[in-house]
Amino acid sequence: MGLSIEEQKAVDRFRQAVAEPSMTQLVVLDFWAEWCGPCKALAPVLEKVCADYADKGVVLAKLDVDQEPFIAAQFQVRSIPTVYAVFQGQPVADLTNARSESQLRAVLDQLLAKLPVQPGSAPVPDLAPLLAMGEEVLAAGEAERAQSIFAQILEMDPDSAAAVAGLARALLAAGQVEEAGAVLDPLDPKLAADPLIAQARAALALAKDRPADNELAALRAAAAADPADMEAQLAFANAAFAAGEREPAAETLLRMIAADRAWNEGAARAKLLQIFEAVGLEDPWVAATRRKLATILFG
Repeated sequence: MGLSIEEQKAVDRFRQAVAEPSMTQLVVLDFWAEWCGPCKALAPVLEKVCADYADKGVVLAKLDVDQEPFIAAQFQVRSIPTVYAVFQGQPVADLTNARSESQLRAVLDQLLAKLPVQPGSAPVPDLAPLLAMGEEVLAAGEAERAQSIFAQILEMDPDSAAAVAGLARALLAAGQVEEAGAVLDPLDPKLAADPLIAQARAALALAKDRPADNELAALRAAAAADPADMEAQLAFANAAFAAGEREPAAETLLRMIAADRAWNEGAARAKLLQIFEAVGLEDPWVAATRRKLATILFG
């Protein structure tokens, strides 16, 4: 009563992400912020333990105090990280001081022994914040932590194409190509048809070309020694992207297209489009590189 429109929206988001799941499950509610170093240090502990306890009815909810100041104020959050256990809409324990895995597990075991938590019976919470966090962590180069986040999401929603694709891309970023293939290969046809899965498969196909460091150095040297050697340029572009050097790979392919767009039935352009699909057409880098391609093709 008496809430502004923005405050009511904040309450609705909280109800969907925390209050409703907590009716039957134990929600670990983490108040954090992007600028908070201790929050980032605690996050992997919370993510791992909550993922391990998912089959016992424990779920993790993240609340950015900068994005949700009204909710943070209702919980009287004065410093971060602040972590509560929430059950049936009410805080039942302050977990803030449980900073290690063993401490957090001990507290959760005590709570689960007392509370009528019902594993798996709650509606799937809003996973968008966790998915966004996983993408941010992956973009920051923290591949192992991203794996943990996407794996936790899959515990809550095994049919999340975004989480499957995110886990596969996190594995690829960590150089675990076979493991990424194992994630993508056994999918049912409906899930496999999702565009995000197609993007991850494209990234997997390119990652399989990943060379050893000395091989990449040799390919780089060969391409630099003879810019007119299209085979050498393409070989380097393939290897460079597979090794995570997408900018050199794209610039090499763009130079090839500018020099001879028809070479080898348009192989350079085809490879560049494959890279676009692997990275994602909505990615800002892809958008910028596509503009460079359009300038070459159309002037």
